[in-house]
Formats: sequence, C-alpha cells, structure tokens
Amino acid sequence: MYYENNREKEIIKYLPLVEKVVNGLKIKRSEYDHNDLYNIGVIGLMDALEKFDKSKKVPFEGYAYIRIKGTIIDEVRKTAPVSRTRMTRLNEYYRAKENLEKSMMRTPTEIEVCQELAITEKQLSKIHETVHQLASVSLEKAMFSDDGNENELINFLEDKQVEDTQDILTNKERQGLLTEHITQLSEREQIVLNMYYVDELSLKEIAYVFDISVPRVSQIHGKIIVKLRESMRREYDD
Repeated sequence: MYYENNREKEIIKYLPLVEKVVNGLKIKRSEYDHNDLYNIGVIGLMDALEKFDKSKKVPFEGYAYIRIKGTIIDEVRKTAPVSRTRMTRLNEYYRAKENLEKSMMRTPTEIEVCQELAITEKQLSKIHETVHQLASVSLEKAMFSDDGNENELINFLEDKQVEDTQDILTNKERQGLLTEHITQLSEREQIVLNMYYVDELSLKEIAYVFDISVPRVSQIHGKIIVKLRESMRREYDD
C-alpha cells in the first residue's frame, strides 16, 4: 500500500514533464490529439519510474524525458501508414544513391538513381512520399536512422547502456549538426521546413501558399529530407 501511494505521488510529481514532452513534439497525425499523446506519455513516465537505476548517476528528469518521448513516438510509429514493402524500397533507394555517390564521386541526379533502380520518376515520387510520412513523426528520426525501423536518436539511453552524460552531449552535437545543415538549404526549402515543423501548417495550407497540389508538397518535403539526410551522412561519417 505504501509503495502504491508513493508511486502515485511520483507520477503526479512528474506529470508536468509529460506535458512538456507532448508540447514539444511535432506529430502531424489526425489519429492522435493532445490528450492521446499525453496518456501515452504517462505510460512512458510509469515505465521510466519502474526502470530508472539511481546507480547510473543520470538525472531522472533527463532519463524520463527520453523514455516518455520514445514511448510516444514508438506508439505513433506502430500505426504509421508505411508498409514494409515501402520501407524496403526506401532502403534500396538509400543504398543505390550511396553506391552511385561512391562510384561517381558526386551526388547522382534523380534520373541516374531511377536508372540504377530501374524505376520510373513516378515510383521515385512515391519513395519521397514515404520519407515525408516518416519525417512527419520526427525530423531527427529521418536524419539519424538507417531504415526507418530502428530507435531514433533520442532513444539511446537504454537501462544497461547508461553510463554517463556523454551520450547526451552526442545528442546535442547531432542537433547542432542538423541546424547547421538546414541553414545550407535553399530559401524555399527552409521555408517549407519552417512552415511544416515550426508553424505547424498542414500540407493543404502549404500547398495553398505555393499554389501547388498537396501530393506535390509531400514529395517536395520528402526530397528535402533526403537531401538533408545525405548531406549530414557524409559529414557525420567523416
């Protein structure tokens, strides 16, 4: 009884942290409103309280923030409308582009990638739409994962791997790297990202601003993410 009461007090104590995580997320999925994400976040908080190891000497707030955010994103991704087949095609696209880049010693054009994969430009547009759907859950996820199915950057603090704050510094380093590469995009590309992630405009609203179709906005966004990912991969691998 004492344990249950104490646990309940701990949950209540850190509920503002759940609110902070939810407010900081940019998840554009109509199936989830603020309350849905908050309730999922509470489950993440409870999991963090259960698994937190004080001997690791990591601040609980930092650990819980990562667990809460990871729980929410994992749950959202479970229902993401991206099939395994589309993920496979996306992986093939990334591998082909990287192989062409190594053999040609330059960034391949979209036509060259299509020829390498034996696909049409319309099929390539579908791949860009897949990238868009993944990035609608998390921009960092699209930047730092290899196949769209691995845990994203923020989920690196697993119970048996937390030794010190070095990983947290790595997280900040990657965020800085992401910001730096965004500033290297064209003005139009930066505007699209700002509208989508900062202003939180819908695809329909962005399409209206640029006077183009919604599918076209989706493809443009996907292409921007691919461009960012490839640019960052080259520097990060170095």
